[in-house]
Formats: sequence, structure tokens, C-alpha cells
Amino acid sequence: MGSTLNFGELFDNAGLDLLPAFATSLAIGLLIGLERERHPNAKAGLRTIALTSLFGTLTALLGAATATPWLPAAGLLAVGAMIVAVYFGEPDGTAQGDPGTTTVIAVLLAYGLGMLVYLEHGNLAIALAIIITALLYFKPELRGILQHFSRHDLLAVLQFAALTFVVLPVLPDRGYGPYGALNPHRIWLMVVLISGLSLTGYIALKLAGGRRSAIMLGISGGLVSTTAITLLFSRLGRDRSAVPLAARVIIIANLALLVRLAVLTAVAGRDLLPHLLPVLGLALFAGVAAVALRPRLTLHHDLPPPRTANPMELRTALGFGLLFGVVLFVSAWLTDVAGNRGLYIGALIAGLPDVDAITLSVLRLHEVGSVPPATAVTAIVLALLANQTTKLLLVAALGGARLFRSCALPLAATGITAVAASALLA
Repeated sequence: MGSTLNFGELFDNAGLDLLPAFATSLAIGLLIGLERERHPNAKAGLRTIALTSLFGTLTALLGAATATPWLPAAGLLAVGAMIVAVYFGEPDGTAQGDPGTTTVIAVLLAYGLGMLVYLEHGNLAIALAIIITALLYFKPELRGILQHFSRHDLLAVLQFAALTFVVLPVLPDRGYGPYGALNPHRIWLMVVLISGLSLTGYIALKLAGGRRSAIMLGISGGLVSTTAITLLFSRLGRDRSAVPLAARVIIIANLALLVRLAVLTAVAGRDLLPHLLPVLGLALFAGVAAVALRPRLTLHHDLPPPRTANPMELRTALGFGLLFGVVLFVSAWLTDVAGNRGLYIGALIAGLPDVDAITLSVLRLHEVGSVPPATAVTAIVLALLANQTTKLLLVAALGGARLFRSCALPLAATGITAVAASALLA
């Protein structure tokens, strides 16, 4: 009777069961080393980094096999000492044109990733190797990106990181006050969410540089603040030549608001997303169709970037947190004393200046079971309708009749379609 050859058992019997791990380490080292090989002044290239990665896997194996937990750490110290010694062995203490810090850390990372492969985290090691190689390769592009930002902008990003990873975890996650509506952790989480979306749009505006178009300005501006973008570009309406561009930016920004609401719902109220997404989708389709009826609207135009404040200013974040807390409390109170009608009135009023706070408040009320899905969707749609009405009034007051005629149909179509869809799908 014949027997089937089992390659797994063959490898095990030959002591080669760890060969795939070493092959993965070799591939990781070659990937990082290939990037370093591009730099003639780097003291570690393809072979050195590949061998270092293999060495990391080998020391992890020997440390486990001999019950010597300090061996991998000793290997890391040896690798670090050797690569540093190579650079300090230069006559002036550094390699010409290369201070060596990037190559040193790349070598140490390759060693660490080799250890990670032995610890059966090969997929993580491969993903990290790709990220590391990308960071090394795109050095000029990363430097170019930073040139678009001022010191004040970078400070705001640091503030966002501190508010997210330092302040948020220590805030109590329980309700205070009437209705238990004021939950510090929940309120600040919504501040972080809105600030993150706004910061993404702000960065996109900054990176647009000289390659601006109505689409880029509209989408990124819509993420920052649709009200701010509407105000900025409505003022251009007095110049007849700028009306087409101003109209397109305002329209796209307000269409991007629908996507923003969908993202907010997906993050802060996932259970409501299946009920709200069809409404937002139909409203977006109606707005895009209305834009298609005006093909003469300009897509591209040379224009200075809009001057928008960094949305991660501490004062801005605190202001939104206060606004969200007030709107959340008032919404809960109106729902309690007047039912759905009270919530709808509150949504119409709160939506006039800004739709984010009332949307998040409604999502919170739905999450705790205070309002059913149909009521929550209707409230958000009414807030959107009120907000679109405010935008049209701003356009008419600041931009004049010509700009108003260009913006009226898409914005009105968006709001009216959302209301009709929410009524039909309720």
C-alpha cells in the first residue's frame, strides 16, 4: 500500500518547520534594505538590513530555545552599537551628507520585525515593513507637505492629539443633570469626531496649493464648515465673472454635507444608518441631478485658497462641546415635554446655524431609546432643511440675485428631496 508524502511532516522531521518564518524575515529585510540601497551614503543597505532581520528571528529563536529571555535584548544592543560605530567611525563623525539617524533606526526596526516574525506576528511585521519603507521612500513628499502648514497649524494638530488621547480617556462616562443628558465623555467624544472631520478638510484645503478646483474646494471646505465656505464664496457673487466658480463651490460643499452626516451617523449612531442612508442618498442624487442641469458652471479656476481658521483651535473645540451639551439637553427636554413635535421644533431652530450639534444630539437620543428611528431621521432631515434655508438666505444677501439663481435649485432640491424621502420611507 502506497503512502502519501506529507511535506509538513517532512519539514518537521528535518527541523525546517521554522524556515517560512526566516523566509518572511528575509523578505522584510530585503524590502527595507532595497530602499536604503538607493542612498549611496547610507552605511547599511540591501544585504546588511536583510541579515539584520534574519538575526532578529534567530536571536528570538535561540532565546526561546535556551530559556534566555535577555538574549534578544542583547542582540538589539549589539546591532545598535555596530551601526552607530560605523557612522562614528567616519572622520567627521558622520557619513558625508547623511547623519545616519534614519539608517540606524531602519536597521533596528528590521531587527525588531525579525523578532516579531518568530513570535508568530508575521502579517503585522509585513504590514509594518511596508509602512516603514513608504516613510523612508517618500521623504521629499513628506517634507513638501509640511511646508504647507504653519507652526500654528502643527500646534493645533498636537492639541487634537492631546484632546483625543489625553483628555478623552479621563473624562467620566456617565450622565449628569436632568435626563442624564450631560455625559462628559460622550460630549467630548463628539467634539473629537467633529474636530477630526473638520481637521481632515482643513488639511485637504492646505494641500490643494495651486492645484485648486471647485470640486476640491467644495469637498474639503464642506468638511471644514459649509457655513464658512458659503459665507466666503457668497461674497464673490458680486463679481459676475466669479459667479460660476462660487456657485459650484457652494453647491459641492453643501452636497458634501450629506456625506459628512452619513459619516457622523456611521460612527456615532450605526443603528440608525440603515434608516438615514437611503434618505441622504436620494437627497445627494437630487442635488447632483440639479447640478447636471447647469453644465456651464465652471469646474476649474485660479483662485486664492479660502482663508479658514484651523478647526482644531482649543477655543473652537470647547465652543462646540458647549453647544453640543446645550443642544443635547434642550432636545431631551423638548422631547420630554412636547414629544416628537418638540424635537422637530428644536431641530429646526438648532439646524439654522449648524447641523452637526443637533444631528449628534438626535443620534444620542436614539441610542438611549428616547426616540424611534423614524422620528430621529425626520429630526435630522428638518435640521438639514433649516440649514440649507440659511445657506440660501446668505447667498441671496451676500452674493446677489445671479448667484442665488445658480445655487437655489440644487440646494432646494437636496432639502426637499430629503424631506419627501424621510416621509415616504418612515
